[in-house]
Order: sequence, then structure tokens, then C-alpha cells
Amino acid sequence: MSKNLLLLSALFFFCYISVTVVLARSTFDEHNPIQLVSDRFHELESTIVQHLGATRHALSFARYAHKYGKRYETVDEIEVRFNNFMDSLDLIRSAKRKNLPYKLALNEFADMSWEEFQQQKLGASQNCSATTNGNHKLTDALLPPVKDWREDGIVSPVKAQGGCGSCWTFSTTGALEAAYKQAYGESISLSEQQLVDCAGAFNNFGCHGGLPSQAFEYIKYNGGLETESEYPYTAKDGVCKYSSSNAVVKVIDSVNITQVRPSHLNVTWMDLLP
Repeated sequence: MSKNLLLLSALFFFCYISVTVVLARSTFDEHNPIQLVSDRFHELESTIVQHLGATRHALSFARYAHKYGKRYETVDEIEVRFNNFMDSLDLIRSAKRKNLPYKLALNEFADMSWEEFQQQKLGASQNCSATTNGNHKLTDALLPPVKDWREDGIVSPVKAQGGCGSCWTFSTTGALEAAYKQAYGESISLSEQQLVDCAGAFNNFGCHGGLPSQAFEYIKYNGGLETESEYPYTAKDGVCKYSSSNAVVKVIDSVNITQVRPSHLNVTWMDLLP
């Protein structure tokens, strides 16, 4: 009798464990993020193939749309975006055949037309009055025929400004990040958002434009610039939250280069080496 009870208890325990494992696995499958991503991809791929056909380019377009989280609301939009995507591929292939010194590749804008990209991502031309007359005294420094700063490892990774017209802030931080790496041998990522929010008194307009030369002036007289981690980028205008205790970079002085005079730029970078 005791052996039978022991056997029944063991069987019950085994069945209980089996049921628990099956139920847990079922719950995991329902909320498995990998499964959810896979399902979304197949749904997107099915929609695109349904309207464009199961061609190699259509499948490539589906993978592109999934990678960048694209959502197309209508059949007409799918066709327009696909045509823009194909134009981008043609441009990339054309550049590759020409063996140009630079490379092109697909990114999140590859499904936009050039006109659309210009309208949404490129700001209106500005009067760069700060660069019409340089304030640097030229010298007879001996220059190398070619200089690629990427080889020195001082060029920062590409950043995304989003829908905010803050390209002037990225020009500013990029120059300072390179100078910092050149001087101290350490990489640093500086805050564009601080310039968007705080540099208005120096004739800058946040997400509506500005000039790097005026941003340098702001940093010089403000007392410094924070890091990206301390003052993160939001891609929209905000209230200035600068804290002098977090400043890591200061600007002692800046140099304006006369427009359409690249020779001035050549001499300047040689003269300003730390």
C-alpha cells in the first residue's frame, strides 16, 4: 500500500512539474520578444511582397523597412518608398562603379526622395557673416599634401540630429571633440542640447538655426560645455539646464576662416596644433 501511494505521489509530482513547465513555456512564447519581432517582420514582408511581388529587390526593401522600423500606411506609400529606395540603390551602385574616394550605403533616409530630404532635413541657407572676414594671421608653414584626420583617430562618430535644425551645434561639438582628442588623447562626446537650449543670447535659435562661430563665443563667455551624458540630446528646443559644475570643455579663443579660402584653413590647423 505504501509503495503504491509513493508511486502515485511520484507520478502526481511528475505530472505537476510537466504541466507547470508546459504552461510556463506557453507563457514565455506569448511574450517572447524574439518571436514578436519575427512575427512583425513576416507581417511586413508579406504586405510588401503582396503589393510589389516576391522579387529580390522587394525582399531587400522589406528587410530595410524592418531594420529601420518603417511603417507604411497605404499601398501608394509602399510604392513611392520602394521607388525612392531603388533610386538610392542606383546611386550607391553608381558611386561604387566610379571608384570614388568615399563610400555610400543605405541608411534610414534611403526611402526618401532628394526633394523630400532637402525639405525636411536641410535648413535654409544662412548669412554666415562671421566667416566673411577671417581674423587669422597667415604664416608660411610647410603643409603636407594630404591630411586625413580620421587616420589620427580624432574624428567623432556620426550623430543624428533628428528633426531639429541644430546642425550648427553638431559642427561645434565635432570640432571641440576632435581638438580634445588631439590635445589629451581621450575621446569625449559633448552636449549639443546645451547649445540648443542655452546659446540664444549669441544670435542662435535652437532648432531653427545658428552658427558654430557664435556657439564658440557662447561657450567662451558662458564658461564651458557639458558632456552628452550629463546634458543629453532631445532634438527639440528646451529650457536651459546648464550647470557650471558639469562643464568639461572651455573655449579660450576661436578663429574665423574667410569664405572660399581653403588655404587659410590649411595654415590654421597647422598653427593651432597643441
